[in-house]
Amino acid sequence: MISKTKLIFALATLIVGAACGSNPTAQPAPTIPLVTATLPPTSTLPPSETPLPPPPTSTLTPIEGMTTTQVNVRAEPSTNGATLGILTPSAKVQILAKDSGGNWFQILYVQGTDGKGWIAAQYVQVAVGAEIPVLGAAAGSESAPNGVIIQQVNVRSGPGTDFNSLGILNPQDAVTLIGKDSNGTWLQIEFASGPDGKGWVTAAYVKSNEMGNLPIVSQTGDVVGTGTPTGIPATITPTVIAATDNGDSASSPAVNVVFSPSGSSSLIYTSDVSVPQGDSEDWIAFTPYTSAIEMQLDCVGNGNLHIELWQNSAPLSNWGSLECGGKLGVNVTAGQPYLVRVQAMASGNGLESVRFTLNIASVR
Repeated sequence: MISKTKLIFALATLIVGAACGSNPTAQPAPTIPLVTATLPPTSTLPPSETPLPPPPTSTLTPIEGMTTTQVNVRAEPSTNGATLGILTPSAKVQILAKDSGGNWFQILYVQGTDGKGWIAAQYVQVAVGAEIPVLGAAAGSESAPNGVIIQQVNVRSGPGTDFNSLGILNPQDAVTLIGKDSNGTWLQIEFASGPDGKGWVTAAYVKSNEMGNLPIVSQTGDVVGTGTPTGIPATITPTVIAATDNGDSASSPAVNVVFSPSGSSSLIYTSDVSVPQGDSEDWIAFTPYTSAIEMQLDCVGNGNLHIELWQNSAPLSNWGSLECGGKLGVNVTAGQPYLVRVQAMASGNGLESVRFTLNIASVR
């Protein structure tokens, strides 16, 4: 048995020999060169400036109004526009703008495209002096309708009565004009139900100041010229239609509005009257909260109107007189109800019909 001392001595000898190179088969370990990577010089770039957000687009503050009766909310300023919903009487609305004829108000309406819709202005009360902008009047805003229908009219697929009817537009409907035929007697309009979203109406049934600047469009829809046609357009006599009886009377007026400082201080009412056929008179009731009002009457048609102001179931004799196109200030008693009677007057020239808009506003 090898002693413990001898074993330790042998191991020590082996280690020393290896350190001194006594092992002839041992090869020196290869030297691995140290490679230092040289990186290109880096330059410290100044921090890029964060672009400032664009200034906020100025938006007009909506104007509050209140409905005077149940009214449809439509997708376009037209009775032909798709119905988005119905508002009840005395519903508050936020008005954004009006059409070029002032007959339709654009309102905030969540069910509509882009949260907007259109209602007839005649069924909305707004504060006296409220400045409602015309849609498209400001630079960069949406294009505004630039024509107003003055007589019920067929929208046709082409510029002539021999083309198919696409639908009907009613008085006070707003339209966007696209072009006209070579004679200027037919106008091409935007019409959602028509081919390519277009249709044609007779120019005699449209009120607009922009007809002269419209491009001339062929029956196939191609623009073939610009400017006012040199020929004299044919005169079209609007068709007179008897007014529909709306069932109102002195005891049951068509609308009854109570003005107040915190609520409505004006009303706008539009309707039709005709003689000898149709509804010959309309009744509008209001109760002022001031001692003076201003009345304005606008008319379209082939007849004449007679306006009366009533109180206590009898017409007043000393209030003044109001005619189509006129404006009149009237002294009234605050808190007392009044009636306005709008009556069509016969002249013996056949059917006479008038579409009127009556505006009554409190004067502070």
